[in-house]
Amino acid sequence: MFDGQDVLKMDDDEVRGIRGNNIAMIFQDPMTSLNPVLTISRQISEALELHLKMDRSEARKRTIELLELVGIPSAKKRVDDYPHQFSGGMRQRVMIAMALSCNPKLILADEPTTALDVTIQAQILELLKGLAKEFRTAFILITHDLGVVAGMTQRIHVMYGGKIVEKADTGELFANPKMPYTWGLLRSIPRLDEHRKSKLLPIEGLPPDLIAPPPGCRFEPRCQYRRDICREQEPELKHVPNAKADHEARCWGTQEGGWLVATDWRREIGDTRVLEEIKQEVAQLPAEAVRAAEAETPPPPPTP
Repeated sequence: MFDGQDVLKMDDDEVRGIRGNNIAMIFQDPMTSLNPVLTISRQISEALELHLKMDRSEARKRTIELLELVGIPSAKKRVDDYPHQFSGGMRQRVMIAMALSCNPKLILADEPTTALDVTIQAQILELLKGLAKEFRTAFILITHDLGVVAGMTQRIHVMYGGKIVEKADTGELFANPKMPYTWGLLRSIPRLDEHRKSKLLPIEGLPPDLIAPPPGCRFEPRCQYRRDICREQEPELKHVPNAKADHEARCWGTQEGGWLVATDWRREIGDTRVLEEIKQEVAQLPAEAVRAAEAETPPPPPTP
């Protein structure tokens, strides 16, 4: 659903009308997302001419403004360059400029920093945060990185096997997770202050087959707390005890009357000093922080 409309029921013309205009996308790999045989000017101008009915000169002028906005140096000179003439970080900035070109209401950012080094990751994330505030655009950030989630989002939806298994405000989810899969994610955070021989605690097993998923909870085959009902019947996503009103989880064990309601998640995760640091970051987030959907930047490596 978008703006009260079911996008899946729209015809091609209706979808074309909102794609790029009201909903835009920032893809994971800008090198394969940008057309290698078209200049940056042509690729950004196309959306401006189609959706905003600008003529070519107006679109070019706006393209230069967008490139300057996202931090492309010498934008007037570089506007006619091709994608291969930009670095990875600069290509991602071009993708952000393209997504912002029609001032959409919603931008989907799919792992926007995965292929970038840590320094460039931080720059791109700060850019996204600032642009979200300036343009009053909502972001759905799709990522596996818990650091990005802690620093960028107001609300988290944790997904497993194609299903949302937990959702809550960012601070609430880090402080009070209610799904064993979320516990596993938090427990797997690498620690810089641990002994070098300490082992990471993985989630045993393999993700489910989405073509033939298990009949019950999709996490059941890998869950150390599973019971028969988990295998037989899929739980609903609903509010769980001892949590805020808008905190929901898809778990028989943590729902009302479940066997995990009183479980101390801190004991399940182990030493939580790193999580406390993340929670402190979350507490300092501005009110305008962008929204998200699953997990950000790992801490920089220790100085030798």
